[in-house]
Amino acid sequence: QVQFVESGGGLVQPGGSLRISCSAAGFTFSSLAMSWYRQAPGKQRELVAVIGSAGGTTNYADSVKGRFTISRDNAKNTVYLQMNSLKPEDTAVYYCNAVASIHLVNNYVYYSWGQGTQVTVSS
Repeated sequence: QVQFVESGGGLVQPGGSLRISCSAAGFTFSSLAMSWYRQAPGKQRELVAVIGSAGGTTNYADSVKGRFTISRDNAKNTVYLQMNSLKPEDTAVYYCNAVASIHLVNNYVYYSWGQGTQVTVSS
């Protein structure tokens, strides 16, 4: 059974940093691209970062480019998102999932979502 467990979210002030993690199980993690999505209240879920299966290729939404860094540890079946210079508009529930490609458009997820981790940016 495929499972994603996101963790590390919390309350942070604007300009602060946070690193969130996602532990995956139930599939061959090292064979698939991985992604971070986020969903703010009243908004659609959006793709913010993608990383290739070996970790050598990444892609970011314009809204987070230069501030967020996605990485992965295939030995631990874990994907990370380092978030710096956080803004109030980054407030959302963050989810990970395996995806079909490293592209930001016309992509799709393979599995059901986990519970996500809440990130709140506020003073």
